[in-house]
Amino acid sequence: MEKNSEGILYIVATPIGNLEDITLRAIRILKQVDLIAAEDTRHTLKLLNHLEISKQLISYHRHNEEIRTDYLIKELKNGKNIALVSDAGTPGICDPGNEIIKKCIEENINIVPIPGPCAMINGLIASGINTDEFTFLGFLPLNKKNRKIKLEEIKNSNKTIIVYEAPHKINKTLNDLKEILNQRKIVIARELTKIHEEYIRGTIDEIIKKSEDIKGEMIIIIEGVKKDDENVLNNLSIEEHYKFYEDEGFEKKEIIKKIAKDRGVNKDVIYKKFI
Repeated sequence: MEKNSEGILYIVATPIGNLEDITLRAIRILKQVDLIAAEDTRHTLKLLNHLEISKQLISYHRHNEEIRTDYLIKELKNGKNIALVSDAGTPGICDPGNEIIKKCIEENINIVPIPGPCAMINGLIASGINTDEFTFLGFLPLNKKNRKIKLEEIKNSNKTIIVYEAPHKINKTLNDLKEILNQRKIVIARELTKIHEEYIRGTIDEIIKKSEDIKGEMIIIIEGVKKDDENVLNNLSIEEHYKFYEDEGFEKKEIIKKIAKDRGVNKDVIYKKFI
């Protein structure tokens, strides 16, 4: 690894469970950098010991991002190469990383991603639910108002939705989803790449029955509203129905025709609502 006048920030993906899921390139970078910024130094130390790597570690997590970002930028400007890692998976995806990346861009410091495991992608590809288009929402907000907005987004989306959830919150989230999903398919992927890896598939009612007392970090993959599911579309308000087709990229006139066809009414009735 050549030394430049300024260092390089490497965004290094690490295993989400099985320690064999690390790339040869990631191992090489972790060996060669001057410093590793880790979400939890104790957790990363276990990985480094497994890989027989001895390296200086510094904590970089949600509660010290602002202070640590300034320090890391200073070290990068002094020519040090730094690897950023989270506890598991790819930094910046529901994990620390965004702040230092933004700052590096502002300071024209080189950023190099080192690809590897990402829990949401692994969950999606084995879910059996459409992978053509999807929306990742991370963890649903705790704030009631913001949570309601996200739930409405899930309710109306024709794209596959991916959500993260912690085990102690899964029951509440599933019951919130029960209010909006009808018979759409849902999959819970849990303990990915670990001994107890499991995919729980079914409708929301089936999932609730199957998922009592389940443990481990979870990914919820939700089927989008089907375009030909008129019953689902007609359960939407006129405004929600309009937004569904607007999100599909249709123009106003075409949207009005489609809504009228779905609901079996004259298009003039729909048109008057949007004058």
